[in-house]
Amino acid sequence: MATKLSFKRMDSVAESMPDALRQSRYQMKRCFQRYVSKGRRLLKNQQLMEELEKSLDDKVEKEKLVEGFLGYIICSTQEAVVLPPFVAFAVRMNPGIWEYVKVHSDDLSVEGITPSEYLKFKETLYDEKWAKDDNSLEIDFGALDLSTPHLTLPSSIGNGMQFVSKFMSSKLSDKPESMKPLLDYLLALNYRGEKLMVNETIDTVNKLQTALLLAEVFVSGLPKYTPYLKFEQRFQEWGLEKGWGDTAERCKETLNFLSEVLQAPDPINMEKFFSRVPTIFNIVVFSIHGYFGQEKVLGLPDTGGQVVYILDQVRSMEEELLQRIKQQGLNITPKILVLTRLIPDSKGTKCNWVSRFDIYPYLERYAQDASTKILDILEGKPDLIIGNYTDGNLVASLMSSKLGVTQGTIAHALEKTKYEDSDVKWRELDQKYHFSCQFTADMIAMNTTDFIITSTYQEIAGSKEKPGQYEQHYAFTMPGLCRYATGINVFDPKFNIAAPGADQSVYFPFTQKQKRLTGLHPQIEELLYSKDDTDEHIGYLADRSKPIIFSMARLDKVKNITGLVEWYGQNKKVRDLVNLVVVAGLLNASQSSDREEIEEINKMHNLIDKYQLKGQIRWIKAQTDRVRNGELYRYIADTKGAFVQPALYEAFGLTVIEAMNCGLPTFATNQGGPAEIIVDGVSGFHINPMNGREASTKIADFFQKCKEDPSYWNKVSTAALQRIYECYTWKIYATKVLNMGSMYGFWRTLNKEERVAKQRYLQMFYNLQFRNLVKTVPRVGEQAPRTTAPTATGAVAPNNEIVVRPRERQVMMTSLLGPKPPTNEQNGYR
Repeated sequence: MATKLSFKRMDSVAESMPDALRQSRYQMKRCFQRYVSKGRRLLKNQQLMEELEKSLDDKVEKEKLVEGFLGYIICSTQEAVVLPPFVAFAVRMNPGIWEYVKVHSDDLSVEGITPSEYLKFKETLYDEKWAKDDNSLEIDFGALDLSTPHLTLPSSIGNGMQFVSKFMSSKLSDKPESMKPLLDYLLALNYRGEKLMVNETIDTVNKLQTALLLAEVFVSGLPKYTPYLKFEQRFQEWGLEKGWGDTAERCKETLNFLSEVLQAPDPINMEKFFSRVPTIFNIVVFSIHGYFGQEKVLGLPDTGGQVVYILDQVRSMEEELLQRIKQQGLNITPKILVLTRLIPDSKGTKCNWVSRFDIYPYLERYAQDASTKILDILEGKPDLIIGNYTDGNLVASLMSSKLGVTQGTIAHALEKTKYEDSDVKWRELDQKYHFSCQFTADMIAMNTTDFIITSTYQEIAGSKEKPGQYEQHYAFTMPGLCRYATGINVFDPKFNIAAPGADQSVYFPFTQKQKRLTGLHPQIEELLYSKDDTDEHIGYLADRSKPIIFSMARLDKVKNITGLVEWYGQNKKVRDLVNLVVVAGLLNASQSSDREEIEEINKMHNLIDKYQLKGQIRWIKAQTDRVRNGELYRYIADTKGAFVQPALYEAFGLTVIEAMNCGLPTFATNQGGPAEIIVDGVSGFHINPMNGREASTKIADFFQKCKEDPSYWNKVSTAALQRIYECYTWKIYATKVLNMGSMYGFWRTLNKEERVAKQRYLQMFYNLQFRNLVKTVPRVGEQAPRTTAPTATGAVAPNNEIVVRPRERQVMMTSLLGPKPPTNEQNGYR
């Protein structure tokens, strides 16, 4: 097949394609005539390949062409725009590497075109007048990154911190005076005005080197566990302050790392040194939409894996911070503030639910109020701000820009990749999803942040066959609104991979009998096997001897739970071999306020009736007790069952990690992160959510094999556990993220001029574009889009909730109240 060929990055499609077309001129003329025969249209990769094969009659010629260079180009084309007589190709030969060409269907002439020119071709299909308007809004963030170094190899994508470390090592070793920025950075270190590491008596690099030498010789003569307090005075005589370590040995190591950096900078010592620098004590985390800080909310609309992720993330970062600060020899209590919006027990109160798609009009005021409160609680600026999802990332960007604080962002899921062609068809979807606001906010946050935390390589750059979430934001257009000639470049060193884990006190292997929560088994037994329908479950399992395939997720289109039910209903062999249990959403559409969930609830009921699944399916409403859910995974493992994650796209897949932690063989979508977590056929199985027949057959084949060879189930279960222990722990995650905060904190000081220029560009874009777009999003109680913007004083802020996690992980809830919210009739909400 064409995918067997390789293509060097130095090659140019525009230069190589003409010769290839000439060698197969007759066949390719027929092919291109087929492409243009139906007039203007957008062709996806599969359609391009089908048309190519249909244009060739001779089997030998067909194989030769398809497996040759031309076949490889077309196979690597993600889409093509047909504007007779031209066909414009968007060719992706490798992850992150795109080239655009247009071919004349009559004479087969080839011309390389820019991303902007390709997008104008595409726009012609949807809004020709706008496409031809020279004054249409075009944004090119890449034009502001010309002096920023970028990675070059697809295999290096996501290793931003290592690249930054290499670049800083190179830059600092250029000239003797090049170390001055590092000295200035160290001189600025303080905690609430108290100097750390060095004081103002060290005003040159030579003085610093001398002090390091004297101190290192001194501590080398001390017993390695000598407390810092015993020699603090000597350090101060040399201009060194606390922060080097809590013992003589620890201080010696840190001193040595910096000495090596000053003498001959290298990336390894650079990373080691910055992992020791006391720069992060207070962290602010934004997670705005959904429910947070309340009991029994997991599984409710907009409240799923992201909330679990943040709770575990905060716990792991707190543990790592406490350890680091102790080892730095400091007596400082760190704080991690998690900010969300207050929805106190929303059901049964007058508080209004606001979907994540409708929250944009409130975010600017939210950022202003939150900023004031944070400064008050922390008695100063935070050291690191981390945003989550579009709303949290935008607010983090606004606050970071205002306070001058290092920022990290986490997408969790980028909606543009969930809905095919949602950029060019944004008008059709905007009333429901407000993608005009969301995609604009995503672009602002991605380009403002210092670093981006991702869970997998696939999230950034996808696979050989399919672009990643972020990569699909490289060049795109929203006809009639905005064209992004360069949105975000995945070769930017801000991208980093830090895979989360699962709480192993909750999700542990089913084989650890002494830890099993047997007291919960009667509840789980009732949940799975009782015959009566209740408010918590419907359907029943007539044959308890069968293994169970199990899925747990929010009930929305992308999670594709209804897709799994349909696969099961259509496959007799699967139905004969296993029972199906799904934990998802609510059971009654009248109880939901989320429009997408309502559609999926109704679809679930229709599928159960259509395929007569009663007796083979148990549908359980969303379960919010993580401890019981952990035992539920293990209980399913006791039946020798499996976990199925059928999402159309999944950025990471926390439930996949949870299931594998419990030793449950797992089938998970090949679209996104799970494809990277699971080694297909070894530690689990990939399934194609677009091909239900193939997916259900794969599940059936597994259980048939287990029936014939029971040891096969154990083999896959053991391999799943091994994969988790080797790659996915929260300790590794926290170490990486805090190192990013320290490293990028220094990195941002090295390119101030370019950063300021880009920030002004982003600020203009925010003020002139985003602020106008949010006027089209109705506030709670409004039926029609707003035609005028609310005044700054009239904007209504959502209430905010702060979870403060200081030492011993004590939790403090504080309501952030802005002006008194108006009533529903005044279009406000609480």
